[in-house]
Amino acid sequence: MKRRLLLALLVAATLSSAGAYAQTSRWSIDPAHSSANFEILHMGVSHVRGALSSVKGIVTLDDADIAKSSVDATIDTTTVSTGVAMRDKDLKSSNFFDVEKYPSITFKSTSVTKAAGKLQLIGDLTLNGVTKSVALDLDGPASPRTIQGKTISAFSASGTIKRSDFNFGASKFNAVLGNDVKFTIDVEIDKL
Repeated sequence: MKRRLLLALLVAATLSSAGAYAQTSRWSIDPAHSSANFEILHMGVSHVRGALSSVKGIVTLDDADIAKSSVDATIDTTTVSTGVAMRDKDLKSSNFFDVEKYPSITFKSTSVTKAAGKLQLIGDLTLNGVTKSVALDLDGPASPRTIQGKTISAFSASGTIKRSDFNFGASKFNAVLGNDVKFTIDVEIDKL
């Protein structure tokens, strides 16, 4: 009888500890409900805004320890749009995104930190063949919701990069364009 009780306790303890490790979940970024928006100073007086659609990737969330979560994402540069056809054509050219040579921007997180109640996502951003570490401020993730049998969540990441760090836009544009590019990436994620 003691052996059965001991065995039952051992099985229960094993199942209980296995449940503690099952708090990591994988999510797919929904490209139809995700985008990257940017803003840059033009002529030192006005702001030009644009967007890139078709954000794809995988998010791994660790509910027990958010610092163990990760993001691996790709943004299609051919989707850049500012609402002005001539400017969009220039942005797709070798002057800026060079979409023929670099059809995507990639981001692979290296860490997630939490300080003063705020989350920050740090990772390697590759733009125009140049990879640099960037820090993004996170808003979210939102509490998951199940709609029509699909569990979804969302988050936003924002930050600023320097054009010059990524050889983005030749120096001939320095008199016209600011060096700082502010951006926000909004993603909806679907649980796998």
